[in-house]
Amino acid sequence: MSKRRMKQSDASLEPDRSHARFGYPRPQLQRGDWICLDGQWQFAIDSDGSTDSPQRVRFNRTILVPFAPETPASGVVETGYFTTCWYRRQFDAPRLARDQRLILHFGAVDYQASVWVNGCLAVGHEGGYTPFQADITDLLIPGKAQTIVVRADDDPHDLAKPRGKQDWKLRPHSIWYYRTSGIWQSVWMERVNATRIDRLCWIPDPQQWGLTLQARIIADPQVRFPLKLRTRLYMRDRQLAEDLYAIPEPPGQIQRTIALPDPGIDDARAELLWSPASPNLIDAQIDLVDSEGNILDSVSSYAAMRSIQIWRDRLVLNGKPIALHLVLNQGYWPHSGLTAPDDQAFRQDVELIKAMGFNGVRMHQKIENPRFLYWADKLGLLVWEEMPGVYTFSEQSIRRLTQQWIEAIERDISHPCIIAWVPFNESWGVPDLPR
Repeated sequence: MSKRRMKQSDASLEPDRSHARFGYPRPQLQRGDWICLDGQWQFAIDSDGSTDSPQRVRFNRTILVPFAPETPASGVVETGYFTTCWYRRQFDAPRLARDQRLILHFGAVDYQASVWVNGCLAVGHEGGYTPFQADITDLLIPGKAQTIVVRADDDPHDLAKPRGKQDWKLRPHSIWYYRTSGIWQSVWMERVNATRIDRLCWIPDPQQWGLTLQARIIADPQVRFPLKLRTRLYMRDRQLAEDLYAIPEPPGQIQRTIALPDPGIDDARAELLWSPASPNLIDAQIDLVDSEGNILDSVSSYAAMRSIQIWRDRLVLNGKPIALHLVLNQGYWPHSGLTAPDDQAFRQDVELIKAMGFNGVRMHQKIENPRFLYWADKLGLLVWEEMPGVYTFSEQSIRRLTQQWIEAIERDISHPCIIAWVPFNESWGVPDLPR
């Protein structure tokens, strides 16, 4: 368990630096009020998944989250067959104002997750590569330590789920690798206002020289409208634009197109365009303001101006043909499997790929951690994002693949580094396309 725990008297949440290996887990929608829950958790293997309640689990081991139990980095190294594993840890709840909520986030849990807080089911999620969250405010017990329990079900023989290069045999064979079960990306919490920015999506338009922002707003029923959404765009500390939009009533979804200052000269425009050679990012500060001028929510993000299209037999980036020199990246590490050792490992991967003369990467059979995509955005590396494959096709497997592919695209749609979305590897699944 982490040595640093949140206290009721904390004025703000701060990330536990001893266990925050990867920086902020959601790089394109950042808040300052958060804490990382990675570190030592209690752990148990349930070989056949027969334990039906958190109260019946005998937690007899510990594991280092976010590393999967199959890996040496986890401290468990359980490479045999098992269908279920359990996690447990405690934390002290932060002080919450009347209009604040506490959100629990999981970056990825393979394959099917059930999460309890203080004995109450908080959330369930299917899919081993995409994030999920739960508002746990109403499950907290005042004045006591709070308990999180996670059950992860991951049938090693199920070939009808997106599993990528995870082997179904006891030991890796041919082109496959060890399985990844349970938590394998960061667990974290953030304290938010009940009225807040819930999701952002950036759509660049170099032809019109503007950025379209799509924002999803969650509004407390008690909040008074109108609200205002204020967006400020910067590059290298120079403000490019500011947009202020009055929200007259609960909207759910907002869309704004923000014009950028246009020098009208291609050479000057190039200073704002993103490419592998010049990975220029536009920083964004977005505030949600109430009718009295109080800031209800404040998030930071980033976007980029770039276009990608096919013209005849050429790939065209920002109106100019570009030759792709890609490396295929399986996304496995020797001691930590699908999970990178730390954030620096992602950065080094991007730097080494570029140093070898490549300008892009095909992430093979894996939806990579957003931290890798952040470094690809920042350092300039093109990315093909690819859905992990299934090995048998049925109505169930098609439903699973479709839903999880949608979740992956929703998570990563705003990353300028991504220029291709690959739903199938090679011809896997192609015979089923007519269905």
